[in-house]
Amino acid sequence: MDLAVESALRVAIMDWVRERAEVNGGFLYRHELLTFAIGGRDLPLIDFSRGIRNPAGFSSTLSIVSAANGPYDDVESDDGLLHYAYRKGDPFTGDNRKLRAALETGQPLILFRKEFANYYTPVMPAWVVGDVPAERTFLIGFDEAFRFMGDLHDLPELQRAYARRLAKRRLHQPAFRTRVLLAYATRCTVCALHHGALLDAAHIVPDTEPAGIPTTPNGLALCKIHHAAYDQNMLGVSPDYRVAINREVLAEVDGPMLKHGLQEMHGRTITLPARRADRPDRDLLAWRWERFAR
Repeated sequence: MDLAVESALRVAIMDWVRERAEVNGGFLYRHELLTFAIGGRDLPLIDFSRGIRNPAGFSSTLSIVSAANGPYDDVESDDGLLHYAYRKGDPFTGDNRKLRAALETGQPLILFRKEFANYYTPVMPAWVVGDVPAERTFLIGFDEAFRFMGDLHDLPELQRAYARRLAKRRLHQPAFRTRVLLAYATRCTVCALHHGALLDAAHIVPDTEPAGIPTTPNGLALCKIHHAAYDQNMLGVSPDYRVAINREVLAEVDGPMLKHGLQEMHGRTITLPARRADRPDRDLLAWRWERFAR
């Protein structure tokens, strides 16, 4: 396949992945990825059994999967890069050869984070930015510029800090959204709205705070209006899972959105995740509630 044609095809594929993920709530279902077709051609976007997709005719890898508790030692490092282990076998043939080709050609790929079986969070574009034969790993970055920064094991702290910020925004936040929305069955915990495109994963303790880590117990699935209200302290959630609306907002007289969307939520009990381990941490809710109550 001509490289220009392949590049255009990658762009079209990524556009489709982006659109589907947004509709679902930030993730795609396994069957969507396996049944993808374009231009009358079946083109699965993940492999049926492996964590790497190298379609026939493509010069380099189209997608890779990084899974928690997977069979490979893929790790996120303090350098802000994903250290993606060589696939089994000869490091210079097969899957490893096409990953190395992605480094040489600069073709972007899709990283799918598999947080749970059958659910995949796309992180794209991503690039193979380094090859470390001594460690049998490829380095995956989220800015093509890392391909041209020389020895990535010895980056100045400024570049390392940039890589960590980028990983937080491009990798950790989308994965956090997937985990939280799935925990809440893709429904707003306050109003039960069930449209993934209109839902966010809200941090209870903001990620600017030391305790604001991207884990499900520090998250609430909120529709966009309730997320905005939560961030502005117009809406609070108490440690006993009760919704409260700011007194000033309760006293306002406005249209039906204020009345039905906010004021009528006052006193409700939020809908909790089915799994106890996913439920919001009461201590974190108390921390946030104190700031709301002020």
